[in-house]
Amino acid sequence: MRPAMFVVWCLGFLVGCAPDNGKINSVTVQWMDWPAEVNAGQPFRTRHVVWGVCATNPRFRAGASADESAVTFSPYFLVDDDNVLCLGASTAPLLIVAIDTAGTAPGLGATLPRTYEVRGSAMQNSLPVRTFGDVTVRPSGADASRRNAAGTVSAERDTQGCVRVRPIGLYGSTGALVLEDQADTVGLSFAFVRGYIHDAAAPLCEETTVFHLVTRN
Repeated sequence: MRPAMFVVWCLGFLVGCAPDNGKINSVTVQWMDWPAEVNAGQPFRTRHVVWGVCATNPRFRAGASADESAVTFSPYFLVDDDNVLCLGASTAPLLIVAIDTAGTAPGLGATLPRTYEVRGSAMQNSLPVRTFGDVTVRPSGADASRRNAAGTVSAERDTQGCVRVRPIGLYGSTGALVLEDQADTVGLSFAFVRGYIHDAAAPLCEETTVFHLVTRN
C-alpha cells in the first residue's frame, strides 16, 4: 500500500478549495479491499482509496470502529492549520485526486465462524454509511487466499483489448485490476461494484492477480 504523499491535494466536491481552518478533514471511501477471512481477535490490514484533501502535511486515519455486527471505517485526515492555495483554484479546473492508502481494522470476536459487515463512509444516495461487503471471522485457520473488495470504479480497455477496473480518481499504472471475466463488462463505468481479488489459475492479460466481479449497481 502506498502512504499518502506530502503534497497539496484538492478535495473537489467534498470541501472545495477553501483554506482549511480545522484539524480534521473527513473523507469518503471510494474503494476498499480487505481479507475475506480473518482469525478471531486478529487486527487486519485494509486498503482504502479516498479523496485527498486541500492541506499541507495530511496524516491519514482510517477511523475504524466495531460493534457486534459490523466494522465501520470513517476515514479522515489530520491537517495543519496553514492557509493553502489549491492547485487550479483560480486558473484551471479543480484537481481531484484519490489517495491509495491503508488502515487497520480491530480484532473481531467469534467463538464459531461468523460474518461481520464491512462498512465505510459514503455520500451516495445521501447515506452517511454504505455496506461494502463482509468479512468471515473464524476461531482459527482463516484462509488468506482472497481479499474482498468493493467501491466505485471506471472500466478501461488497453491496446491489447484487456479490460481492467480502476477505483474512481486513482491514477497510475498500478491502480487498476484485471477483470477476471473479460466478457462481463457492461455497466461498469462509474458503477459501485462488489467482488473479490485472488490469484487466477493461469495468467490473464499477463497478470495473475485478478478481480472477480460479483455485483454492480
